[in-house]
Amino acid sequence: MTAIAIQPERLRDLVAAALGERARSVTLALGEVTVEVSAAEYLGAMELLKTHPDCRFEQLIDLCGIDYSAYAEVGRDGLRYAAVSHLLSVSLNQRVRVRVFCPDDDFPLVASVSELWNSANWFEREAFDLYGIVFDGHNDLRRILTDYGFIGHPFRKDFPLSGHVEMRYDAEQQRVVYQPVTIEPREITPRIIREEKYGGLH
Repeated sequence: MTAIAIQPERLRDLVAAALGERARSVTLALGEVTVEVSAAEYLGAMELLKTHPDCRFEQLIDLCGIDYSAYAEVGRDGLRYAAVSHLLSVSLNQRVRVRVFCPDDDFPLVASVSELWNSANWFEREAFDLYGIVFDGHNDLRRILTDYGFIGHPFRKDFPLSGHVEMRYDAEQQRVVYQPVTIEPREITPRIIREEKYGGLH
């Protein structure tokens, strides 16, 4: 039998009480609870969220990286990289989001939670591959989506849309070769339709 979900306000208060000073903030917006913790408190806070009787988040259902450098409210004034996790408690029928910022933009590093939830393994590899976030304690942190010879981290906001190199099959060498990108960057401005009743819209 599925447990009845508690009100978001009650969940926010329970999570805040369980984490205490480990949490920088516990907020409620659009019916969802978000916890923000420092990198130093991240692993301990995640362990509490999994084991505390009022939390019991048995499943990590998602973990991703974020580059905040182009966000208006953060920009270059705040920390750039964060890891965001979504936790699910099946037994208590509740969810929570956890965000931790990497304290060093030049070498983004946070603890791995793959020992707490096995599902974090590939999620953390993806965040490492796409954003360059290093998860300390991960037992196999290597690229998962890009090629082994890939240069850079393609989801960073400053990564060029065309990339740094391109690959092709060379028939003479009978192998894949890498070469500098030959595509010239260009800006395409879409045609703007200004008809008053375009497509039946008024």
